Amino acid sequence: MPRIAYLAIAAPHPIRAIDLLIVVLYLAGITLYGLHFRSKGGSLRSYFLAGRAIPWWAISLSIVAAETSTLTIISIPGLAFSSDFGFLQLLMGYLVARVVLCFLFLPAYFQGELLTAYQLIDRRFGPRLHKVTALVFLITRAAAEGVRLFAVSILIGIAIGTGDIASIAIIAVLTLLYTVKGGMTAVIWTDVIQMLIYVGGSIAALWALGHQVPGGWHTIHQVGSAAGKFSVFHFALNLTTAYTFWTGLIGGCFLIMASHGTDQLMVQRLLAAKDLRESRFALLSSWAVVSLQFTLFLFIGAGLYVYYARVAPGTAFSSPDRIFPTFIVDHMPAGISGLIVAAVLAAAMSNLSAALNALSSTTVVDFYMKLRPQAARRERFSVAHISTFFWAVVLCALAFLSRGSKHAVEVGLSIASVAYGSLLGVFLLGTVTRRANEAGAILGMIFGLALNIFLWRQPASIALQIAGFHVLWPKVAWTWYVVIGTFATFSVGYLFSVVLPEKFSRFHSTRE
Repeated sequence: MPRIAYLAIAAPHPIRAIDLLIVVLYLAGITLYGLHFRSKGGSLRSYFLAGRAIPWWAISLSIVAAETSTLTIISIPGLAFSSDFGFLQLLMGYLVARVVLCFLFLPAYFQGELLTAYQLIDRRFGPRLHKVTALVFLITRAAAEGVRLFAVSILIGIAIGTGDIASIAIIAVLTLLYTVKGGMTAVIWTDVIQMLIYVGGSIAALWALGHQVPGGWHTIHQVGSAAGKFSVFHFALNLTTAYTFWTGLIGGCFLIMASHGTDQLMVQRLLAAKDLRESRFALLSSWAVVSLQFTLFLFIGAGLYVYYARVAPGTAFSSPDRIFPTFIVDHMPAGISGLIVAAVLAAAMSNLSAALNALSSTTVVDFYMKLRPQAARRERFSVAHISTFFWAVVLCALAFLSRGSKHAVEVGLSIASVAYGSLLGVFLLGTVTRRANEAGAILGMIFGLALNIFLWRQPASIALQIAGFHVLWPKVAWTWYVVIGTFATFSVGYLFSVVLPEKFSRFHSTRE
């Protein structure tokens, strides 16, 4: 079997005129559709939570769109191309986490008029930890979204021949047009449209692969099986392998508990539901859809492996993330290629708009309104618009700095996971124990975040000498970051809460 190398190669052929026309028309159409939902006044609740009038099924599809962004569409086929279907092991933990969140976090979020996840921390612990958690979210979400934005610039550059800076700017400017005006309502409904489009485009990619590989999917299955591409379960119990049964069940569970329970990007969607019951429906139903999508993208990766081994052997790529975009532009039928490119770009725009709205809501609600609680409605909306523009500039800068990553999906998840552990640990301290206080939680969060940063930046295994014994500290896989960070934050936070007791927080006085 010829081996596919990841080397620097010449750019693929420019996109065909009909495909370019489809891309331009679709980008214009999705932008105008988003502008249709432009805000006409109202409150921050209407702007940031869509007035809590979104049906559960639309929120479910919006959750899926956020969970399966451009990183998923581009990088997961690259993962299957390079290895196998082991990524699916994360889905077991994804389901367990959703069930836990429905009964642990969601009821707390629907008590009172919360606009962000971090207002819950203020209510439970106090303003200092409120600001710390919100700041951690702003920093890590911006970093992770910068990687996501860079991922879509790969496809734009391949499709229309623009450089990285121009590609990033195109997406950012178009997304800003409707995000600033439409708020969360525009975000969710554009999510629904783009998700349906990119799923249809991905199915078209499967069809094209089946027709271009001699023998079709029978050959793809035969060759892929022989190469171990369809293997799912790996039961190794260690901290160095990213995709095993245990990392999927435990690491995947903690990852989703953190992302869907403490990250404003997801919590904001769940808070847009009419009530707790519909929010639960949206969260649970999203698991089935995201499972089907992950499987779909992995099958594309297996098909690409066989295609470039049998039909185009010797083809080289600078990274696995460029494999699927190159196939879309160079080998998909005219018209379908343009539709898929447009769908992937629309997915990126919708995901970016959600990130901008989440970053803006946290900036306004968790910081600005704390400084100016008496600010007039007009002033709050102006700050929300300015904040959205500011974060767009920041994400563009971070996207440019993210160039050179190999698997963008893993880089993005790694960055988010570094902070998720400490955030989840704090939220668990506030929901499952009454003994924890603000000072202890802050110290626990600092420890958990510092530990995860060390694990993330650790270049390789480190040999240590402890009490005369030689100990090898391994390079921990990113799928364990949330688990380790959560336990470190919770245990240290609880310990310091006991050692340095404060008065019981407001949480106790309001519930007793």
